[in-house]
Amino acid sequence: MVRRIKGQTIKLEGFNNLTKSLSFNIYDISYARSRESQIEYLEYIDEEYNSKRLETIVEEVTKIINAKLVHVSTQDYDPRGASVVALLNEDHPLAGIHGLPKADPAPCVLGHLDKSHIAIHTYPEYNALSGIATFRVDVDISTCGMISPLSALHFLIEELESDVVLIDYRVRGFTRDNHGAKLFIDHDISSIQDFIAADVLDEYTSYDVNIVSDNNFHTKMKRKVLRLKDYLFNDDDSSLSATERKRIRKALALEIQEIFECKALGPKMGPRA
Repeated sequence: MVRRIKGQTIKLEGFNNLTKSLSFNIYDISYARSRESQIEYLEYIDEEYNSKRLETIVEEVTKIINAKLVHVSTQDYDPRGASVVALLNEDHPLAGIHGLPKADPAPCVLGHLDKSHIAIHTYPEYNALSGIATFRVDVDISTCGMISPLSALHFLIEELESDVVLIDYRVRGFTRDNHGAKLFIDHDISSIQDFIAADVLDEYTSYDVNIVSDNNFHTKMKRKVLRLKDYLFNDDDSSLSATERKRIRKALALEIQEIFECKALGPKMGPRA
């Protein structure tokens, strides 16, 4: 098992015990003007991101990270929301590692599944007073062995139409090289942004908080351009007065900034006119 890290070729001893965990949160923001529009928005989100759609996303992520899908559990919730949890295996044989018989690799596989999974949960919500509707998707990918969740970032950001993206990546545990020395990471990384395509990054303002010595990385992103027409649900911006457009734009910008900074900034937008 050979990898490259910090410009050096490394050869691992037996099974790779490192766990790579990616926590990916996206927020899609909309403005629903009337009570009817708010209900329609929630129904739209519920249909657009039901458990079947999430299962399709999980299947694509599994292909991208070169893993094997072992089992999928899906659930749609009443009144809103959906979840998918999938167990993964590496796409190459695990038999023969640490003396396991090649004819019966099951013990190794079962132990491996505890650390390899994808979970997706959705959280639609809206503010009845302001008309701001915020849809959140949480994606958690945990892998061990050679497969890494980082290669799926580009697909997830584009597939989930993200206004704000919060990403945490951590490598835990240690493995050993063929001389017995501990290795606490098996790939080069200084920032999560290194694994996001340049054309995607260009659309966002991005900020990093990294503890490289602890193999702990955090990136948050928000869209640079706010086009009002892209945020109106069942509404035409031409039907709004200049004052109303300004008010809604300000409320949307505040919602995005609060999520980006993870704190309430205020003042809050008052009831709709």
